[in-house]
Amino acid sequence: MTLLSWTRRGFIAAAAATMVMGGAAQAQSEQILEQLHFIVPGGAGGGWDGTARGTGEALTNSGLVGSASYENMSGGGGGVAIAYMIENADSLDNTLMVNSTPIVIRSLTGVFPQSFRDLTLVAGTIGDYAALVVPADSPIENMEQLLAAYEEQGSGFAVGGGSVPGGMDHLVAAKVMQAAGKDPIAVNYIPYDAGGKAMAGLLSGEIDALSTGFSEAIALADQGEVRILGVTAPERVPSYDSAPTFAEQGIDATFINWRGFFAAPGTSDERVAQYIAALEAMYETEAWEEVRSRNGWVNIWNPGSDFRTFLEEQEKEIGDLMRTLGFL
Repeated sequence: MTLLSWTRRGFIAAAAATMVMGGAAQAQSEQILEQLHFIVPGGAGGGWDGTARGTGEALTNSGLVGSASYENMSGGGGGVAIAYMIENADSLDNTLMVNSTPIVIRSLTGVFPQSFRDLTLVAGTIGDYAALVVPADSPIENMEQLLAAYEEQGSGFAVGGGSVPGGMDHLVAAKVMQAAGKDPIAVNYIPYDAGGKAMAGLLSGEIDALSTGFSEAIALADQGEVRILGVTAPERVPSYDSAPTFAEQGIDATFINWRGFFAAPGTSDERVAQYIAALEAMYETEAWEEVRSRNGWVNIWNPGSDFRTFLEEQEKEIGDLMRTLGFL
């Protein structure tokens, strides 16, 4: 299962987890770990922080873990936290670091010298689709009209995102345009420091369209600020089924920004098995469904060797696209 395509196996796993959690309330689970410490490679309030704290909340509220603690460790695009995990491996027996697609992108571009291979892979646990949006009052109502506007305006048609050139928002926009038969290199991508600034640029008219996370797009669409033109899901997402997929508009571009957990290098197989057991059991709890639905996350499950296969395939696909765009 790669970054830009979701396999049948992953989709079924997500659907099955949702079906399980849609049933009756779960009883308190049997404790698997007494304590768990989460390392967050960024500041409070970001996606990594929310994933770690939401996972810890569900694990403790369900009784799978006795207590959870959190440590924000910003710096180096996530490299400071990765280096900490490696350098202090012997003392991190009960510690998990959260990460996501940027660990692959930033390793490829040399933002930090390490890669996921320098850590112990535990599991990919959640995901968020991407979307292209326009202002709610834009005359563009679908991807056909966006592509027509792009053809007419050329480089004057700007697509923004909350990441640097070659970052995730840029790669998604380029992949969508490539799948639509356009030159991905020719896309006029405008980077912003963060998603909030990118949205302000969209609403002020600085850019014509915005590449962003689907959960963020939903929140803004609910407020009447944007129109979602396409989502990178393989089929419409039940929680917001008014948003069309790119696939149904003839554009074969799917993507999910995974988030998951890593342990320190050298972590014992027994401890890794406990981490995996706790996270897998978490999906079946009411506590997790409360956290998941609150954040608009998609359930994915890639434990152990499946996680490694997924990341290796993602690394190749991202690398190929970044080479096409001239970033590698």
